Amino acid sequence: MNCRPGCGACCTAPSISSPIPGMPQGKPAGVRCIQLGDDARCRIFGQPERPVVCGGLMPSVEMCGASNGQALAYLTRLERLTQPGGVGEPVA
Repeated sequence: MNCRPGCGACCTAPSISSPIPGMPQGKPAGVRCIQLGDDARCRIFGQPERPVVCGGLMPSVEMCGASNGQALAYLTRLERLTQPGGVGEPVA
């Protein structure tokens, strides 16, 4: 599956604990990555500076849903559930 043009949910919803060029402390959940371009494409895609966690996140029908809003909601829920002490409904 390919990424939905103009989405960028996976570069906004999750927290990233490893350094990102321009964000040496990583990024908190819900904050747009500084490397996410105006076209919602990663500026460092395929480069060694890209965090490993980003390269491991692959688009899927379940994760991306039918819209950018569904993708953001899914990833936000997943972020909440995977935090230490995270509680909530199962990811659907």
